[in-house]
Amino acid sequence: MPVNKKSNKKPKLNPYWIYGIIIAVFLGINVFSGGMGSNVGSTTTQDKFFDYLRDGEVEKVVIINRREAQVYLTSEAASSSEHKNSVKPQLLPMSGKVPNYEFQLGDLQNFENTLREIKTVYELNTSVDYKIEENIWGDFLLTLLPFVIIIGAWIFIMRRMSSGAGGGAGGQIFNIGKSKAKLFDQKTEVKTTFKDVAGLEGAKEEIQEIVDFLKSPDKYTALGGKIPKGALLIGPPGTGKTLLAKAVAGEAKVPFYSLSGSDFVEMFVGVGASRVRDLFKQAKEKSPAIIFIDEIDAIGRARGKSNFSGSNDERENTLNQLLTEMDGFGSNSNVIVLAATNRADVLDKALMRAGRFDRQIFVDLPDVREREEIFEVHLRPIKKSKKLDLDFLSKQTPGFSGADIANVCNEAALIAARNGKKAVEKQDFLDAVDRIVGGLEKKNKIITPSEKRAVAFHEAGHATVSWMLEHAAPLVKVTIVPRGRSLGAAWYLPEERLIVRPEQMLDEMCAALGGRAAEKVIFDKISTGALSDLEKVTKQARAMVTVYGLSDKVGNLTYYDSSGQNEYGFTKPYSEQTAELIDKEISDIIEHQYQRAIKLLEKNKSKLTELAEVLLDKEVIFKDNLEKIFGKRPFTKEPVEPSSAEKKTTCKLINTEETQTKESSCEEE
Repeated sequence: MPVNKKSNKKPKLNPYWIYGIIIAVFLGINVFSGGMGSNVGSTTTQDKFFDYLRDGEVEKVVIINRREAQVYLTSEAASSSEHKNSVKPQLLPMSGKVPNYEFQLGDLQNFENTLREIKTVYELNTSVDYKIEENIWGDFLLTLLPFVIIIGAWIFIMRRMSSGAGGGAGGQIFNIGKSKAKLFDQKTEVKTTFKDVAGLEGAKEEIQEIVDFLKSPDKYTALGGKIPKGALLIGPPGTGKTLLAKAVAGEAKVPFYSLSGSDFVEMFVGVGASRVRDLFKQAKEKSPAIIFIDEIDAIGRARGKSNFSGSNDERENTLNQLLTEMDGFGSNSNVIVLAATNRADVLDKALMRAGRFDRQIFVDLPDVREREEIFEVHLRPIKKSKKLDLDFLSKQTPGFSGADIANVCNEAALIAARNGKKAVEKQDFLDAVDRIVGGLEKKNKIITPSEKRAVAFHEAGHATVSWMLEHAAPLVKVTIVPRGRSLGAAWYLPEERLIVRPEQMLDEMCAALGGRAAEKVIFDKISTGALSDLEKVTKQARAMVTVYGLSDKVGNLTYYDSSGQNEYGFTKPYSEQTAELIDKEISDIIEHQYQRAIKLLEKNKSKLTELAEVLLDKEVIFKDNLEKIFGKRPFTKEPVEPSSAEKKTTCKLINTEETQTKESSCEEE
């Protein structure tokens, strides 16, 4: 790993030292000018002076500025024991004779009269001199003092404002254009390493290459390779994009700058571009370095979109500066940019090209094996039961992201602690999944018997229809205990699919409409309890017609724009006639599945009633209860886990809502 050379820059001179030197010079000048060094004689009184005068011990009297008198004794008197210590020790050597005594004058006229009388009576030849002294530098400093105070106060306030005192990180006013990036280097301990990143094998491998390049660049440059300019982490929320970046910070052992895309955005014009320049300037000074920008879609959106006014957008200026810094005339190859987003479709094409983000690393939702690894990581600090089967937990959580699994583990620990257990058991994890997906149980919620009976038949309708259909998700649990906003819920274990066929989507839609169909068959009335079901079914039907091209009447057409260019468009990509056809086709699909569910329930009305009665009695039923009533499900298949090689060759461009379905599809009432 290349070691940064120590900077040869001279240490900067603190401005406070300059201020101190100037003040010391002024004081020195004042001292040498006599303003502070003239007071070397002892203080005495006017009466004592007259006594010394009468004794003939005074050689000379100097009256300063008509306010002060300096007394010079004769050499015999000065050497006497009485006046031996009259002269104070001098800080600095002074030329000429120094006064022995000093005193302040009262009335000068009276002093002069008394002095003249004593000289006449005692026939003394004591000389009297008059002197006017001016302390120029002292007066100057006194005049300058108010200005010094004002300037000092101004400097203090400005420095406080620029250092961010009371204004949050980054400061205010003069520091507004500075980067808000947090620096992680060898002095800053980052405990996250690649060992803490479970799953994500493909993404981790590509990221490790970048780290390896920074540690040993000669290995790659010897063959003519160049360091990648940047890597873009793309994936759904909670899959571990930021965690990968943290692991890079802990493993790379080079300066790591971390910030969010929103940190560039400010109310002042030009601040975003200024912060980008400052960020790359700091990184280049400490190169090789890594810059990590989380949620880059905040500044990296495609230019010209969402700008209805037509004016130059501040965000565009920030993006332009970022493009220039990453690959422009002044770019530096020793700075790598990592970025993360879950909205890659809205990013600008210039940002996505090779030379800026050379690598686009897809961080997908974890599969069964990766979920098991993630469980192992998050269960390390948790006291778990020895009988806990991680394979079972991973199979019970299809569609869960890494963040969801972390939440499940934490919630399971809390549930176990709440129940006074010494270890977290399997049931605690199942309860945690129910708590996260369905919400908290509300056992004290007041429900009338008629409402409870309607909810029971509604949930029994879901269970019955899903049991009778081949491609519907297998049932796990049904409850009529209120959870969250729902009065009842049914949990299913959806199959992990990469490709979804029309019959699979239709079966799932039929199962979702089973609740309303049961109300129609039993009570010949419908209610508002099927809101979430209708929402789900409508979205699926619309996706079939307008996105996946699975409608015979509309044909093999899709109106889905993967680039996101039409996100802010006001016009539909089809005519009014086509819109009517789409609406009718969606309605026909849903209505057909609704009638299909009604026919299934009418055929199995007795079993539906029996299941509802069991549900009313126990409030919670499981798969075993359905097997007692309906018998074994004839289409149950053992899930076949694809190999890693098959996974790599599978087309990742097909993205359906079903692949991102949670483990429990909770049907709210």
